[in-house]
Amino acid sequence: MLSLLPTDPPKPQLAVGSTTSIPLTADSLTENPAFLSILQSIIGIHAHEDPDIQSQAQAMASTGGSNLGSGGSLFPQQRRRRRSSHGGGPGGGGDGAGGANSQGGMGGAGRGGHIHVYDYRHPPDFGRIPDPEDIFGSLEVDGQGRFVDGHGNYQTSGTYRMCTRDGILGLSPFLRQRLVERLRLEEEMLR
Repeated sequence: MLSLLPTDPPKPQLAVGSTTSIPLTADSLTENPAFLSILQSIIGIHAHEDPDIQSQAQAMASTGGSNLGSGGSLFPQQRRRRRSSHGGGPGGGGDGAGGANSQGGMGGAGRGGHIHVYDYRHPPDFGRIPDPEDIFGSLEVDGQGRFVDGHGNYQTSGTYRMCTRDGILGLSPFLRQRLVERLRLEEEMLR
């Protein structure tokens, strides 16, 4: 039985799950649905308070390179005759790059959108989306980097897996602390 609490023996209701072999693998772990429910609840309540996630929200609101390259203010394209099609491609009138290439990666150009709350066992490269099995859920951010409704309207992903080839559950220090606090409260109620 795998647990985040030091209690011996661990409470099955609060355990991450159980395994049939050591070292743990994705195939050997049986996830505890009750633990996953508590985990998602904690993320939904506290994710918007996490400094790491707040940084992601601010990055979403930034221009994120939208001023570079394709007609932006720092390196404008040379003005050529324009055709009706946008972006790249043969005869498109653009530089061939089109779309996301001129957006510079991370940043929502002040429009807002959704950011992912993800497992830290395999963090994505900057400006990239985490693997689906690493995404706990998403928060909605406005164009100024603020969480919509003050909390971000957290939505679970439905694709999260507690254990993958990259390891087992990895939370930010902030969310891990909140989860352990909640598990301790739940453990007290079981006594």
